[in-house]
Amino acid sequence: MIIDAYNNIWQAGGTSDYLTAESYGPETMLGAMDAAGVDKAVACSLGQMIDNDFIAATIDKYPDRIIGFGQVDPRRPDAINELRRCAGELMLRGVKLHPTMHGYHFADHGLLDPVFRACADLGLVVLVNALDDPFCAPLAFEEISRGFPDVPLLVAHMGTVWNVMEAILVAERNSQIYLETSGTQLIEVKMAYSRLGPEKLVMGTDWPGSDFDLERAKIARAIPSEADRQRVEGGNLAVLLRLG
Repeated sequence: MIIDAYNNIWQAGGTSDYLTAESYGPETMLGAMDAAGVDKAVACSLGQMIDNDFIAATIDKYPDRIIGFGQVDPRRPDAINELRRCAGELMLRGVKLHPTMHGYHFADHGLLDPVFRACADLGLVVLVNALDDPFCAPLAFEEISRGFPDVPLLVAHMGTVWNVMEAILVAERNSQIYLETSGTQLIEVKMAYSRLGPEKLVMGTDWPGSDFDLERAKIARAIPSEADRQRVEGGNLAVLLRLG
């Protein structure tokens, strides 16, 4: 089964020229998934427009195709209650964090320990948007994550451009940290696969930023072993999300 680890869907809101004024809904994403042979895909809100209820409504409509991840801003006083609502009432399977968009450094135990503690209690996977940025360096992920070894942490975009080697390092020495491949260059996936093998990589597309067929082609070129590709293209994530 091909399961994509990171994508975004949303309804238009506001007037921004950057993404939010247009809708990118699940029906369009499903068409792209079908064209690429993707069976299931994780869907999240944009960092600049959190809408956990829309994600929940989407998985109610497409429960066999879309896996919902919630999102919270840890600075908000209701963040932990919203996490509990995501896992309970909304039936979401993970949580996306976006330090750059929401303005906090990840190596902040006061903010992040309560989030990870709640995720441990609720059985949620954590996905962190980690394009190269001083707010979300992989060593900061390690600082928080090592206190919560039972909470799987997906490093979205593998820290590209300049933090890829740091991301590979922390994934290598922390069993709960995995690297998600969207937005990365082919050579970076090759480097991670050479160092880590298939066990610590999960394929993601970051749709609509990229497309599923392009990501699958990148993974096919980087990982020549069919058995290893099966792990990266869904097997590892199926275990982390307990998809049976």
